[in-house]
Amino acid sequence: MSHRYNRKVRKRGIMDRKVRVLAINPGSTSTKVALFDDYDVLFSAAIHHTPDELADFPDIQSQLEFRTEMIEKTMLEKGFAMEDVDVFSGRGGGLLSLTGGVYTISDLMVSHAEKGMAGAHPANLAPQIAKQYADKFNKHAVVVNPPSIDEFCDEARITGIKGLYRQSHIHALNQKEIALRFCAERGLEYDALNLIICHLGGGISVTAHNNGRMIDSNDIIKGSGPMTPNRAGDLPYIGVIELAYSGAYTKKELIDRLNKDGGLTDHLGTAEVRDVMKMANEGDHYAEIVFRAMNYQIAKYAGAMAVALRGKVDAIILTGGMSNNVCLTDMVKEYIDWIAEVVVMPGEFELEALAAGAVRVMRGVEAGKTYSGEPVWTNF
Repeated sequence: MSHRYNRKVRKRGIMDRKVRVLAINPGSTSTKVALFDDYDVLFSAAIHHTPDELADFPDIQSQLEFRTEMIEKTMLEKGFAMEDVDVFSGRGGGLLSLTGGVYTISDLMVSHAEKGMAGAHPANLAPQIAKQYADKFNKHAVVVNPPSIDEFCDEARITGIKGLYRQSHIHALNQKEIALRFCAERGLEYDALNLIICHLGGGISVTAHNNGRMIDSNDIIKGSGPMTPNRAGDLPYIGVIELAYSGAYTKKELIDRLNKDGGLTDHLGTAEVRDVMKMANEGDHYAEIVFRAMNYQIAKYAGAMAVALRGKVDAIILTGGMSNNVCLTDMVKEYIDWIAEVVVMPGEFELEALAAGAVRVMRGVEAGKTYSGEPVWTNF
């Protein structure tokens, strides 16, 4: 986060010292944690969990105590005390749909995370872990822009099949953080801008941000959008149906081919963009075409999001791990720089976003929200 934003928040704040935040982000094979004083990181660690360790647990929920103890052990090893943390900020998995923002972790939220109301994922453990610590030490616990954010306009939900509607599955935490960082650097207000943000990583989400709301995007969970290093993206649906009934795949095998082993992996046997570029530079024409096709599809979706914003676009931002690749970003820019200024902000900032949201609320810069447990959209 820029120093300008630090000064702005501290000036407007209600605390006369830095806010200490422990950010907690459980993943499939690791639990990422980081301790912050405001935006200054004191330490960051990825606690890796081996397959043998996780094999002892029948499901994700049963890992709660194990992961909690690992976090406490890491804090102790780094020389910090849990009781000195002001806010425990967790990745908000398992929740019903809600609008973007920072939410106080309530008993209802913990219950929904435990039940996996939005599906089973290690992120469901984060609100539970954060609430346990907050209750134990009489501190605060929040989630920040959780995965179930749904701010879609109604037009974005409709498909050509009645009852089959598009859902909001986006890299919401990183997208919102990047938008706020961009605005802080320019002295702008997020809720007064139209942005297209392209999160480019193993998953790709290209999203229209309209005055602070993510009104349309592709679906990174159910499958749509550009192909990615390991996901198939948009496909001719008759072809997919034929694959499903070919007898060559079980349901799980076909889903894995589309969502885990698709994209660059299916075409070229690797998910590493550097390997694909090396192949292309060494004369592999097909590798070059596939690489160009992925970038072309990213650009096409950015164009679609420009339509969602009625052509009124203040900036297009390329972010995520793949945006470190200059060849990739330059190729995408060639297609879309006529729409608006294209800004590259490489990397992923999930832990930083968890801390920043907590700090904003603690300093009174942003109002905290209450989780209602009622989805923001159910049906027409």
